[in-house]
Amino acid sequence: QVQLVESGGGLVQAGGSLRLSCAASGLTFGTYAMGWFRQAPGKEREFVAAISRSGGSTAYADSVKGRFTISRHNAQKMVYLQMNSLKPEDTAVYYCAAKIALVLVTSGYNYWGQGTQVTISS
Repeated sequence: QVQLVESGGGLVQAGGSLRLSCAASGLTFGTYAMGWFRQAPGKEREFVAAISRSGGSTAYADSVKGRFTISRHNAQKMVYLQMNSLKPEDTAVYYCAAKIALVLVTSGYNYWGQGTQVTISS
C-alpha cells in the first residue's frame, strides 16, 4: 500500500528556515505528482506547493511564493519542501500528498501522509 511519511517539522523563530522531507513507498514514484498542503488550527487544509512527476514543473500558493521551494528525487522516492523566511502565519501541520498524474496538479490528491507540525514563533 502507498505510504507517505513526513519529517523535518519543528519549532523555529520567524525568519528562520526548515526543510520538510517526505518518504514515499508502495508506489511507482515517477508516475505520481506530489504536493504539500498545510492545515492551521481552526482552518481548512490548503494547498502549499506541487511538483510534476518529472520535477520539471512546480506550482506554489501565493502566500509562499518566493519563500518555499518544492523538489523531488525520484530514484530515492523523496519529495522536499525547503521553507525560508518563515512567518508565524506559516504555523500549521504540513502534509505530503500524491496523485497519479501526467501533468502538474494542485488538487484532487488521493494519498496523504500523517503530517508534521511546523511552529513559527514571533
